[in-house]
Amino acid sequence: MMTMKATALAHPNIAFIKYWGMQDEDLKLPANNSISMNIGCLSTRTTVEYDPALKADEIQLNGSYLSGAGLARVKSFMCHLRQMTGHSLFARINSENNFPTGAGLASSASAFAALALAGTAALGLKLSEQELSNLARWGSGSACRSIPGGFVEWRTDSSTHQSYAASFASEQHWKLMDCIAIVSSEHKQIGSEAGMRLAATSPLQGARIQDTERRFSQCRQAILKHDFMTLSQVTELDCSMMHAVMMTSNPPLFYWQPQSLGIIMAVKQWQAKGLPVTYTLDAGPNVHVICPQEIAGDILPRLKKIPGVLEVLKGLPGGPARLIPEDSRLESEKV
Repeated sequence: MMTMKATALAHPNIAFIKYWGMQDEDLKLPANNSISMNIGCLSTRTTVEYDPALKADEIQLNGSYLSGAGLARVKSFMCHLRQMTGHSLFARINSENNFPTGAGLASSASAFAALALAGTAALGLKLSEQELSNLARWGSGSACRSIPGGFVEWRTDSSTHQSYAASFASEQHWKLMDCIAIVSSEHKQIGSEAGMRLAATSPLQGARIQDTERRFSQCRQAILKHDFMTLSQVTELDCSMMHAVMMTSNPPLFYWQPQSLGIIMAVKQWQAKGLPVTYTLDAGPNVHVICPQEIAGDILPRLKKIPGVLEVLKGLPGGPARLIPEDSRLESEKV
């Protein structure tokens, strides 16, 4: 039997309305609906090659073989993929990121989105976007949002267990620039998957979930109407609520670093001077500073001058996960 091979590229996403916690871990159903934007400058490229000679999956990330929890997570996903497709072949997987891995930049989202697409395409399967999104979430919840392009909503129907993401506005809809201030590229000690299991221990999680649909609707309308002020207010509120849950979990999770807070305070000062700019953080210390593309030339130099900022990446809204030539190169936009 001949080997089967495919290469896919996917972008991570930054959530304006966060997903944190599970309502059903066995079914991989999130505790709440969420909204995100793909980040066009950041990418994961993954090649999957099935080989009947293999006795187990082989996985490399950025040139090194995976081990420990990371290896177990990918193998679990591949087992789910094999069960879903009815195939039994093991695969040689080679994945590469052009941005820090495991540092709160949604590397697992782009990784499992790319793996879902390459893993099924290498088998000759052509899944719909909905089917791919549904599959990707079994590797990482937020990966389902990296399958569609642009501005994405992830909804769950608890009665049918349908849970997948879909675009509600394309990447051309609104030229928002994500200016990502990197304060640490270190792999975080507690990953998002482990952290989410603690969400229910926080006395604030229930209130966050109860108010999510209001914030969700407000955020969605703000994006559709290009209403930056409302987007800024709801994005910052949602970010604070998620991190408040983290900080009040048992044990507590503190992803922010002093440099993170320094960037937040700088953004608030810029807002006070009338600049349309906002911030959000996922489960990590690096800060996503969002602004309209036309003022990015003003914001980027300001970010670089803040003490503790190691580098700044920038990107406009990104497209969907897609198949690419194996020899294509990854580049990120640094300033």
